Amino acid sequence: MPHVLLIEDDASVRDGMELVLRRHRYEVDVAGSGEEALALLDGPDGGRIELAVVDLMLPGLDGFEVCRRIRARSTMPLIMLTARGDDHDVVTGLEAGADDYVVKPVTAPVLEARIRAALRRADPVSRPGQRAGVEEYAGLGLDRSALTVTKYGAPIALPPVELRLLLQLSASAGQVFSREQLLESVWEHGFLGDSRLVDAAVARLRAKIEDVPARPRYIQTVRGFGYRFGPL
Repeated sequence: MPHVLLIEDDASVRDGMELVLRRHRYEVDVAGSGEEALALLDGPDGGRIELAVVDLMLPGLDGFEVCRRIRARSTMPLIMLTARGDDHDVVTGLEAGADDYVVKPVTAPVLEARIRAALRRADPVSRPGQRAGVEEYAGLGLDRSALTVTKYGAPIALPPVELRLLLQLSASAGQVFSREQLLESVWEHGFLGDSRLVDAAVARLRAKIEDVPARPRYIQTVRGFGYRFGPL
């Protein structure tokens, strides 16, 4: 049974989401504030939590900072809830480490579908481009069977969406992938997805694997089309 942490300060919204998720056979922990959520993650059952849903407009410690602090300690999938879908909120949340977002008011089927997709992305069995052995790309090592990434021999911890994105691009080195193709294969959103998810994930990934993120060697932008993997 998947274990989800729901962080929402509005009790009526929180209770409704919890009820829906439990009906879909999720185990749910709830928190009404960022501080309470971080305390749960530090508690004895915190290691069992597989995904967090984070409302951005929390009292005290806001959702942006909660995402940053969770991401600093964990690679679990993070889905943020935003009331407006405002460009600034979305971009800031994605930069803080969120993998996906849902605009409130959110319907139960949409939220459950996004959670299910995020958990699939975190499932090693569903990762793309499985091949045996370690691949070396100018200092970047990819072990597809062990699902590990190293840079000059040092391990790099990647959240599932960033790992899946890297595996997807590198499985077809040199091929240009449009943002729409990546939304379909990595986020499972199809053409109704938000291309900002792709751009933010690429930026976070570059910050971890590139020597100089502003001059990427591995994940290159093909202006007007999308991205390709091709170490220089």
